[in-house]
Amino acid sequence: MPNVSLKDVAARAGVSFQTVSKALNDSGRVSAETRRRVREAADELGYVPNVLARGLQTRVTGTIGVLNSDFSNTVLAQHLVGIEREARRRGLGVLISSVDATGSDAERALRVLTERRVDGIICNAPAVEDDPRTGTLLRSGRIPAVSLHHIDGGGIPVVHGDNRESARLPMRHLLTLGHRRIGVIAGLRARRVTRERLDTYAEVLGEHGIALPPELVEEGDWEVEGGHRAAHRLLDRIPGLTALVAQNDTMAVGALNALYERGLRVPEDCSVVGCDDLHFAARTIPPLTTVRLPFHRAGETALGLLAEQMETGAAADRTMPVAMVYRASSRAVVPV
Repeated sequence: MPNVSLKDVAARAGVSFQTVSKALNDSGRVSAETRRRVREAADELGYVPNVLARGLQTRVTGTIGVLNSDFSNTVLAQHLVGIEREARRRGLGVLISSVDATGSDAERALRVLTERRVDGIICNAPAVEDDPRTGTLLRSGRIPAVSLHHIDGGGIPVVHGDNRESARLPMRHLLTLGHRRIGVIAGLRARRVTRERLDTYAEVLGEHGIALPPELVEEGDWEVEGGHRAAHRLLDRIPGLTALVAQNDTMAVGALNALYERGLRVPEDCSVVGCDDLHFAARTIPPLTTVRLPFHRAGETALGLLAEQMETGAAADRTMPVAMVYRASSRAVVPV
């Protein structure tokens, strides 16, 4: 029976619809026998609670909104998996509203969520990390919010990986192996994570008396092809590089391919280190040394942080730990 109502269940159970509501919501004074009879009637009719109608009464919909960008992005997709998994564990639903590559339609996307009365919002959209309007809207105070990326103007709890440590670890690893001519394949410079990592590379190299001049850095686009082109440009300019650091595993795959095309062996002629430890990193040839970032866990943590804020009205930033994963794509420099 489509669109079964409380009144339909009440008629089947022989009670008032108010009694049905109490029995199904475990509220009020209802005898065990009546409660059993109501639930049997609801099951027989295929009754499904109207969450939206209940939300109008309680002002709680049991739904979390996610402001998301670029569904094809592996990292953002893993965040979403973590968010949904933790929401399901807590009995919450998830509603996603997406923004375009520039984030220019963030106000529309947020309006979609607020109009549907979500109980809280998680921002999983790096495209809006420097957009002041998005920051203002999220700080409006009407709906609790948490972000997985920087929010312009602050005031929103953020869950993020340790960007500086994720740059410090691979550079120190290569320096320990004796590498001194290290090329960097960076992500888009418009992203804060790119700039923070570049600053950290320079700091770590500076500790060893080594500079990071512009000619040792090439911008990729976070994709395989971008990493491939960037690696070729670096190797054209500085043929004697002994190592390449890519700011994500996807660009590192492009770098591996570029080295193969040039007849250069990895790691004998040039070591390669990535970042993220995506599912394919252990299956490249050779397996990729990289930095492991806990993307699923970050999504789960963001949902937990939002739930904490919804309950207490306050929550603090969380930094997720990162760790090196040592595989066969890096090795010590062999003296010539």
